[in-house]
Amino acid sequence: MADLPAREAMEFDVVVVGAGPAGLASAIRLKQTNPDISVVVVEKGSEVGAHILSGAVIDPVGLDRLLPDWRSEDSPIKTAVTDDRFYYLSADGALWLPNFMMPPLMSNHGNFLVSLGNVCRWLATKAEGLGVEIYPGFAAAEVLFEASGAVKPG
Repeated sequence: MADLPAREAMEFDVVVVGAGPAGLASAIRLKQTNPDISVVVVEKGSEVGAHILSGAVIDPVGLDRLLPDWRSEDSPIKTAVTDDRFYYLSADGALWLPNFMMPPLMSNHGNFLVSLGNVCRWLATKAEGLGVEIYPGFAAAEVLFEASGAVKPG
């Protein structure tokens, strides 16, 4: 081990692991709260959104609070839910369940259908616009600790 060169190190105030919706939203909020701190997001995928292949129904309440002007921008969040239909599926067919029988939590009116990968790519541009650094292709393998239990710097 003594023959190995010293590791290159970069100092950041906050390191976020994973460029998914939660990680990017956290990075955005941190920079909104304190623009002077340095925030980096490390993402194991080759690009932001590379590992997020699903579609989703999202409630825009959190997004409204995080980025209040998002509705007036060109975002990937465009398709509003207009109808809910629920079916009981069996080997013999499908039975439609009327919406009034479903709990209120099952109503998606006011929500949006999205590609989560596209939402993450869009959130990444917002984060970078605030000064967040994003490094795709870097898997966070482990956290290094000092003897005191604190995270070890560089």
